[in-house]
Amino acid sequence: MLEQDLLNSSFSPDYSEVSYNCSAFSSLSQCELNYSSNLTVTHSGYINVTNEMPISYAIPLYGYFMPILLVITMVFNTLIVVVLSRKHMRTPTNIVLMSMALCDMFTLLVPAPWLIYMYTLGNHYKPLYPVAVCYTWSVMHESLPNMFHTASIWLTLVLAVQRYIYVCHAPLARRLCTLPNVYKCVGYTLVASSLHQLPRMFDTDYSLTEISWHNRTVSVCVKNYASWVQEILSLDVYYICYYMFRLIFVHMLPCIALVTLNLLLFRALKQAQKRRDILLNSKKNQKNECKKLRDSNCTTLMLIVVVSVFLLVEIPLAVVTMLHIISSSIIEFLDYDVANTLIIFTNFFIILSYPINFAIYCGMSRQFRETFKEIFINGNEGARNGSSRYSIVNGPRTCTNETVL
Repeated sequence: MLEQDLLNSSFSPDYSEVSYNCSAFSSLSQCELNYSSNLTVTHSGYINVTNEMPISYAIPLYGYFMPILLVITMVFNTLIVVVLSRKHMRTPTNIVLMSMALCDMFTLLVPAPWLIYMYTLGNHYKPLYPVAVCYTWSVMHESLPNMFHTASIWLTLVLAVQRYIYVCHAPLARRLCTLPNVYKCVGYTLVASSLHQLPRMFDTDYSLTEISWHNRTVSVCVKNYASWVQEILSLDVYYICYYMFRLIFVHMLPCIALVTLNLLLFRALKQAQKRRDILLNSKKNQKNECKKLRDSNCTTLMLIVVVSVFLLVEIPLAVVTMLHIISSSIIEFLDYDVANTLIIFTNFFIILSYPINFAIYCGMSRQFRETFKEIFINGNEGARNGSSRYSIVNGPRTCTNETVL
């Protein structure tokens, strides 16, 4: 899941001793598997989940804790979508936040059936077949989660850029930060993340072979790279291009940009707080302006916290990806047993961060709390009338006056 395919060792059944020789890209290259049963086969690898990652960590984290996190994430992110989709909550920033919640939810929801089957139910050691099942496993376990996670990363960057424009370039926000533009931006982001993962859905072919497993002959999927990868590009060129693109455009540049924007927003927040203190000490007729500034500051602070949580869990994954590329293409130094363990934990902490945004919104946004109460405590009638209530607090729902949540 996420970047797990980055570091997978060669797949091999665990029914016999296995020794293998792979090139630096590990799972990215063909390996020669030598079995103690005198069966020697040269393939890209048998699909055997036990050897994809350290099973002693995968079972408790993915098998036991993940189903609990799945339920929590589904509930909390659904609540976020329900609240932010109300008519009076449809602002440019809220549309991005709602899209992020959906992408995070699908990042976990899509591979969840396989994780439950493999690790919760303990089927990770069994041979995987037929071909359709192997292909479905690959798409749902690697390609689609990576697609949704990439979209979530880029949407987080859109959110930070949007808030920076609100705070530091208000006149420009009136022209750029409109609902139609935000809908287009979200759509372009989803299309771009889909195109980014599209080659991964067609870079592998699967075939069946028969092997001896537990004293009986069974069929198992064999992974082979598509002819266009091997003959037109070559494995090294294909995977170096893929992972370099992910490193630069999915990890490094977004993280660097988010850190920079967070610092700029924090500086602007301190300046706005000083301005609010001045307004508090001035004439009474400036209290309304002071209230608007307070709401804007609260929104900015909340989004800084959201981005900070995102960076806290994403930067370790970016570092491991960078180390893998360096170790695979320049000088081999990375211990892949350690790297696989790091990937397990970084994936888990990324999953763990998904429900946190709901707590941030509830804890730092008065409007989110009030809308939540109207929908789930006071009933839908109050929520339907929320637009007139919040128009007094928020003023016109434009980019520069928007207080978001």
